[in-house]
Amino acid sequence: MRLPRILLAVLLTLTAGLALPGGAAAAAEPSYLVREATFTTVANGWDRVDRYRDTTSGFRDEQYPPDGRGDQDGQRRTFFGGVAKPSSSRFLLYSAPGWNTGSRSAVLLVHGANDNPDRAWANPGESGDFGCGSASCPATGLMQQLSSRGHRVFAIGFAHKQGDNLQQAQQVGDAIAIIRARLGVNAVDVVGWSKGMMSARMYVASVRPAWGRPYAGDVRRLVLLGGPNGGYDYPFAHGWAHDFSIWPECGGTINAPSPHTRMTCYGRFTYHPELSITPADGFDAYPGQRQMLARWDGVYGVNTAAQDWYTTYYGGQGFYTAGPGIQAAIDAGSLIGRIQSSPTPASVPVYLLAGGSPDVVGIWNETRGPSDGVVFVSSALDTTGIRTVGGTALVGSANHLQLGWASAVTQAVASWLS
Repeated sequence: MRLPRILLAVLLTLTAGLALPGGAAAAAEPSYLVREATFTTVANGWDRVDRYRDTTSGFRDEQYPPDGRGDQDGQRRTFFGGVAKPSSSRFLLYSAPGWNTGSRSAVLLVHGANDNPDRAWANPGESGDFGCGSASCPATGLMQQLSSRGHRVFAIGFAHKQGDNLQQAQQVGDAIAIIRARLGVNAVDVVGWSKGMMSARMYVASVRPAWGRPYAGDVRRLVLLGGPNGGYDYPFAHGWAHDFSIWPECGGTINAPSPHTRMTCYGRFTYHPELSITPADGFDAYPGQRQMLARWDGVYGVNTAAQDWYTTYYGGQGFYTAGPGIQAAIDAGSLIGRIQSSPTPASVPVYLLAGGSPDVVGIWNETRGPSDGVVFVSSALDTTGIRTVGGTALVGSANHLQLGWASAVTQAVASWLS
């Protein structure tokens, strides 16, 4: 008997991503993916980690900061074959306990900038107290919360911590293809946090390089946590204070981009084009950050209390700094406009969650407007270009770094994925 078209669509929606545990794989992994290594002794509660290489010819290796601040560290370096600066064509796929036995949907977690699947999703305290946005950090995160509810949880780990989102979006598609092949499911739920919003949403919306593959119709639900859907201008709005954590002559070591190319520290006017968010003097180590930029000066103004605020935001030589300004950086490769003009498929409900507490310890918090300390609430909840909004939530008690583990956040995510 032939099912009515509407009933068939409903059945397909209900069964997407919900194949029986232990069921046969729907297909082999794509031929352009090479599994190079598998590790079964993994920290922070994960069951296994696989290293893959995407052999597609379009992938290009990216620059790393030459002083090592962007290198792979911890057990991740082992997983990348002991290579501190891995090729951008490689990525890690983490599998949580229950990945092959759970009864609920398969979920792929996509971490943000200068982060990794361990600290982001499994052990928020891995980098020590305050590294999770709180004075004391829990030892478990969203991975354990979803796994304990029966979801089959995976996470992707990128080679470049601040890498090109166009390439990383292709690898999100790769990870989904692998999960589908392993589990025999039609679709996967995807959760992207912060910069992870970019690659997750870009994959679903087919925002891709000329050589890239389009969306394969294999995402059931898309959840975006604290993502700059409307862009952000934090580095330029708070550049002077931001730079002290970056500029080596000032004692900075953080793997984050600077809005400046020159800065005075302890009486020395120094030049660091390799740390610039805008390509400078042959260096471009932070493409993924530049791709998230958008101007908010017309909405919330600029922090005029900051040293060199005008030249930092609009470009030029200040008293202590010099830089090209935000518009030059946007012109050099922001993707926010392209993303917003590339609609997500109507068949994929998108859920948006924002934090509302600008109290991240150790940084200059974003207070020009309501924010989570880094991303404006109105940016995280911006639905421009999203065809089907599944739901929105504001967790007023959570700052940007708490969005991977705060109980109110995990409860909202679990509810959306149920």
